[in-house]
Amino acid sequence: MLLAEIVATSAAVAATRSRKAKVLALADALRHAGPDELETVVSYLGGTLRQRRTGLGWRGLSDLPEPAAGSTLSVTEVHEAFDALALIAGTGSQATRKAAVTALFGRATATEQTWLRGLVTGEVRQGALDALVQEAVAQVADVPLVAVRRAAMLSGSTLAAAVAAFRGGEAALSELGLEVGRPILPMLASSAPDIEAAMTKAVSSGPLAIDAKLDGIRIQVHRRGEDVLVVTRSLDDITARLPEVVEVVRNLPGGDLVLDGEALMLGPDGRPRPFQETASRTAQASGAAVVPYFFDLLHLDGTDLLDAPGTARMAALDALVPETHRVRRLVTDDPEQAAEFVAETLAGGHEGVIVKDPAAPYDAGRRGSAWVKVKPVHTLDLVVLAVEWGSGRRTGLLSNIHLGARDPETGGFVMLGKTFKGMTDEMLAWQTERFSELRTSDDGWVVHVRPEQVVEIAIDGLQRSSRYPGGVALRFARVVRYRDDKTAAEADTLDDVLALKTW
Repeated sequence: MLLAEIVATSAAVAATRSRKAKVLALADALRHAGPDELETVVSYLGGTLRQRRTGLGWRGLSDLPEPAAGSTLSVTEVHEAFDALALIAGTGSQATRKAAVTALFGRATATEQTWLRGLVTGEVRQGALDALVQEAVAQVADVPLVAVRRAAMLSGSTLAAAVAAFRGGEAALSELGLEVGRPILPMLASSAPDIEAAMTKAVSSGPLAIDAKLDGIRIQVHRRGEDVLVVTRSLDDITARLPEVVEVVRNLPGGDLVLDGEALMLGPDGRPRPFQETASRTAQASGAAVVPYFFDLLHLDGTDLLDAPGTARMAALDALVPETHRVRRLVTDDPEQAAEFVAETLAGGHEGVIVKDPAAPYDAGRRGSAWVKVKPVHTLDLVVLAVEWGSGRRTGLLSNIHLGARDPETGGFVMLGKTFKGMTDEMLAWQTERFSELRTSDDGWVVHVRPEQVVEIAIDGLQRSSRYPGGVALRFARVVRYRDDKTAAEADTLDDVLALKTW
């Protein structure tokens, strides 16, 4: 199968808003995949590489060779090329990697080069999320969609579910259950603006469980005998980096188990350190200790608890894990008690709360109303300093905006980060026209603009950053609206931003 077929499918998926049309396009591509190409095709249709790491980023792809005149690359050749790139290391690796990139991209057409660059950097914005690929797999393999979804959730991989569906049908899918030692996708929470709305949204006929939401690293921990596995939310293995977590779990009573929780770094005062410090610590094997806090139990001593109600899982968790390693919880149906708990949690330096329906099962990989998160949202009025040309669905549109706060001392602006989140199609069209008018330079990727346009940005907080001159970066920034009622001179200052620091 030629890469060109995948690129054409990606373009077709990006060009339509119809879910049905997206699934049909994906299904048509799957039907053309050979048995040996299936895994690569499924992965590419979802906009991801099969390799976890390739050693490539935007910088390594900034100087590409002249594109090929015609399409000759097969998906298998592309996958094998990235396999080889992932193995490059040691002395002379930079030159070797550059030569490998030139060899691969030199065989790609201009359209294929753009798409491959997006694949490497995670910028294939075609709207083909895992859920749509799963629908296409179910359609082509003629198996129930619910079976594909559950297999993907419990295996932690749409790819594994697709392979099972095509090679063994529904029977093979049913074999992909919870297996201690094989990570599964974590259950996710939807959002609500405040505790009252969250309590209304969470489906329950009685009291709700309200957990403190810790600002740490989501961890899933498996124990089989003396073997302990610790993985992140994205299912990356970080066991070797968290020996203190391994020790805590090894010392728990009982046999095999699977726990869901957070790893958090604490300061000398016992308060949580900023997320970035925990993230930095969990990226290496040494440094200040992190403390695990668990909030769910998915398997214990040979018994799967995924389909058990939350009350049963909570009771089993409380009996197994000491309070010092459990997330703080309140069970109540009283909004006033819940509001007090939220205030206490925030005062303790935590991120917010998650309201849970105690009757709900653990819905791996899904985001619904059984878990609802509440956390404070800050807004800032910042100035757009530059904009990047979009890719995929946003090709031809100015998309990712560079954000700056006002510096009263210099009269200039201090960059704090970038975002493309929260933009509607109408907003993209408007800002493409607006920033074209304000353009001062354009290198084909980044368009620098006169710092005149104010935009209201919602953030979840700040993190330390050596990348930006202000020493901080925005966390989870998204566009609320453009402010034509404010001039750049009225935008928030760097001091206004720094006042939101929690460290």
